Amino acid sequence: MFSKFDVSIMKNLKNAIFYFAVTGVFTTLMYWIVGEGKGLEIGRKIIAPTSKNTYWNDFLIALSHNLEHPLAILLAQIITIIIIARFFGWIFKKIGQPSVIGEIIAGIFLGPSLVGMYFPEFSSVLFPVESLANLQFLSQIGLILFMFVIGMELDLKVLKNKANDAVIISHASIVIPFALGMVLAYSIYHKFAPQGVEFLSFSLFLGIAMSITAFPVLARIVQERGIHKTRLGTIVITCAAADDITAWCLLAVVIAIVKAGSFVSALYVIGLAALYVIVMLFLVKPFLKRVGDLYGKNDNLSKPVVAIFFLTLIISSYCTEVIGIHALFGAFMTGAIMPDITKFRNIFIDKVEDIALILLLPLFFVFTGLRTQIGLINDPYLWKVTGLIILVAVIGKFLGSAIAAKVVGQDWKDSFTIGALMNTRGLMELVVLNIGYDLGVLSSEIFTMMVIMALVTTLMTGPALDVINFIFKTKDVVIPEIEQAVSKFKILISFGNYEKGKSLLNVANALTKKQKEKAALTAMHLSLSDEIHGFNIEEYEKETFEPILEKSKLLNVEIKTIFKATTDIENDIAEIAKQGDYDLLLVGLGKSIFEGTILGKVLGFTTRIINPDRLLDKLTGKEGLFSNSIFDERTRQIIAKNETPLGILVDNELQSIDKIFVPLFNFEDAFLVDYIQKFVYNNNSKVNIQNQVENNYLINNAVETLDKEYPDNISFVKEEQVNASFLVKQDLMLVSLESWKKLVATNNIWLSNLPSVLIIKP
Repeated sequence: MFSKFDVSIMKNLKNAIFYFAVTGVFTTLMYWIVGEGKGLEIGRKIIAPTSKNTYWNDFLIALSHNLEHPLAILLAQIITIIIIARFFGWIFKKIGQPSVIGEIIAGIFLGPSLVGMYFPEFSSVLFPVESLANLQFLSQIGLILFMFVIGMELDLKVLKNKANDAVIISHASIVIPFALGMVLAYSIYHKFAPQGVEFLSFSLFLGIAMSITAFPVLARIVQERGIHKTRLGTIVITCAAADDITAWCLLAVVIAIVKAGSFVSALYVIGLAALYVIVMLFLVKPFLKRVGDLYGKNDNLSKPVVAIFFLTLIISSYCTEVIGIHALFGAFMTGAIMPDITKFRNIFIDKVEDIALILLLPLFFVFTGLRTQIGLINDPYLWKVTGLIILVAVIGKFLGSAIAAKVVGQDWKDSFTIGALMNTRGLMELVVLNIGYDLGVLSSEIFTMMVIMALVTTLMTGPALDVINFIFKTKDVVIPEIEQAVSKFKILISFGNYEKGKSLLNVANALTKKQKEKAALTAMHLSLSDEIHGFNIEEYEKETFEPILEKSKLLNVEIKTIFKATTDIENDIAEIAKQGDYDLLLVGLGKSIFEGTILGKVLGFTTRIINPDRLLDKLTGKEGLFSNSIFDERTRQIIAKNETPLGILVDNELQSIDKIFVPLFNFEDAFLVDYIQKFVYNNNSKVNIQNQVENNYLINNAVETLDKEYPDNISFVKEEQVNASFLVKQDLMLVSLESWKKLVATNNIWLSNLPSVLIIKP
């Protein structure tokens, strides 16, 4: 009888013989056919290369042809645009501005204002004039998908329930800047309106450009500042939603008038647009709702269902483009009538948003940048006009919104805050400006001035809010009030997903179980603001904390919660822990961080090279570029920035904390004795201590005191006793950060057999 090993060898041998026989025979056949085929070329006047130099030239000619192919140019453009856009987005994110501003600046950087001016040869190779049509079409697809998402992010229920004051503020914030924009158009029409453009068209476009608000940027700023759950946050989000709907309807009317040439002629277009809206609201919306009711509970949607909604999006965009009110209005309308099911909308947003925001929208920014020629604003008069445009925009939107808010009963602080937020224009302004430029209503000069205005008004939002808070002596606070007492031991649990959150809660409970009156536990979840959508933020917060709150009830533990949308999770974790004066910050990781696979090391190496934060630390001398990192990038940043005592839980299916192993490698580990005492007193944990610092009085005295006080709970183990069978019986290993680094650096055999690990940085 053959063993399994023998059978495996025979099978591999048979497969190898078959492989080499088949490839050998058919390769020989192909070689023979090519040789015989040479005879078929006789009399066909085929010119063959005569020298090696000709072969090389043919290769270079073919390579040059490939590089100049439209697809190759487009792919090179996309690669360059994404890299530059992400880099500028990161820079602006670091200085507290929305990353979208950095991406817009990236577009201007790649356009004729900078790269085109100083490196014209490079610009003409990368962005030849004949390639811009492809870039424009792709960017338009990105805008259609983006407007679809914007429509879905609008919560129409908010408008129904809280519309009174918000609609008054919103419409005032549209009509005032719209009127001022038309006044501005009257004063600059002769010098800046393109030849052949009627005053009505020019003034209407300046009016709508002045009155637009960037709902996505505004919503994310509100989330990041933690005011989304306040009365002010609700009002301003509602104002922005009403503003968005009104402004896009007005834009559709303006486009219709511009294309038709007069208001009377545009009535036909407006009539068709009204019919389109009626069909969408009373026929298409109920149909989509029916589909949503049938499939809305599914975690994943089948391809036919997804196809229905995307086909609806495309048909809607096509209809509005043909009617004459632009495809973007159709995309926005489709998003707005999507089934009112949070889970359902999230699935579609997840499918669309990444490709729209990361891949296609940067193409729109660069396409806008290629049209923006700051060099055209080349004398003091033109800069004065640019300043006048910015002044009119700020007065109309900022003061118009603030005055309206004050009239309806808001205090001055809230009124100015609403004004500052409504003055945010961002990407939505660029969309309007590009439409005006495509229609020939805006000249290159006025287009550039308006782009500068869009950047300035968006950039000033954050600083304006800070100034308002400073003047009125208030600060955005997200930390819950905790009863102050000298003996309170306050723990902050910061979790990403609820499974890790429950494990962290287990650890916090084990440290405080018998001292609940002297302890305070807070669970915190921070999310990147560009991953949360305005319409479902409360639903998202509820779903995030629900499993944690259920777990706290099972443990009979009272916890408070903190939720915040942010652009910088690591900094905010450290800042909130510091402001709250917590005694311990607990964060969670997965066990895979110290599994030393080849792929993991390679990925870690490349991440350290290309990560901007890592490069910045290298340039500022904080660390070596190629230094060994035993944590993922986020945890490394938390460790570096945090001043609060920090516990990092490497979770390996932690259920109970009955058996704890504590290695003491150096005299600095003495602080771990306090944590051992808490685990023993509160959780009655059995602790095995391996003391490798026997000559240190401080540690020896502390350990001996523990042993005397809890003789049934404290045991000592020698180094040779710590093996695989010992480690797998432990629930948790408690170790200092410095000792953990040594363990990983020496590739200790323990690492492959560890239980869950709690790494403490004092």
